[in-house]
Amino acid sequence: MKNIFSRRVFLQSSAISTFLMGLKSNSVAASNLEMETKLTFLFQGDSITDGNRGRNTDPNHIMGHGYAYGVASRIGADFPEAGFTFYNRGISGNRIPDLQKRWKEETLDLKPDVLSLLIGINDVNALIRKPEEAPNLEQFEIGYRDLLDQCKQNNPDILFVLGIPFVYAIKGRKDNWDIWQKETNARAEVVKKLAKEYDAVLIDYPSMFEKAFKNAPDEYWVWDGIHPTVFGHELMAREWIKAVSKRLKFLKKYKY
Repeated sequence: MKNIFSRRVFLQSSAISTFLMGLKSNSVAASNLEMETKLTFLFQGDSITDGNRGRNTDPNHIMGHGYAYGVASRIGADFPEAGFTFYNRGISGNRIPDLQKRWKEETLDLKPDVLSLLIGINDVNALIRKPEEAPNLEQFEIGYRDLLDQCKQNNPDILFVLGIPFVYAIKGRKDNWDIWQKETNARAEVVKKLAKEYDAVLIDYPSMFEKAFKNAPDEYWVWDGIHPTVFGHELMAREWIKAVSKRLKFLKKYKY
């Protein structure tokens, strides 16, 4: 009797354990599913992100015509059941101080789950045009860090996607090229540093373009040294999805 009772208890315990493990597994699966549905993606930055976007709710123009549009249109079309929301709040000419002024209304209030940020080239431009008024490298880092900290306070689980700024000696950028290159590279290093500190996805746009330059002239991809062409933006969209797929599993559908 003792052996029969022990076996019965063992079987009952095993069944309960299996049931509980099943519940736990379903719970984890549901949690993972929840993490990758109904996400809000926000693209922030300067003219490269702006892409001449609309300033109203017209869905035909709201994402602009740059890489942000490329990412949103692709993901939105391929995963309509996920309930994703996409915003583009890039503004041409913006620097870190400009983002700080509008950060609450155009970032925090939108409650992004994924914040994509590409900024820095106008900070360099300001340094070249009016060096006495432009924020220096240290101030650039302090301001950038402030933006990220505010987001973390607002949503501790936010995923940052930080783009490395880029510039090339094309057209007007040939003037003062040494300064353009030095200061842009310095800000690129800041972005790399912050990406590590904030566990962000880092998108190496400069390396991406350098590879592309081997297949076609520089101007084919970045027409004025700063702003990508249609083809350049397409490369950026692909690179964005490729990099972010390391953190968002559903993006592994794409093979780049």
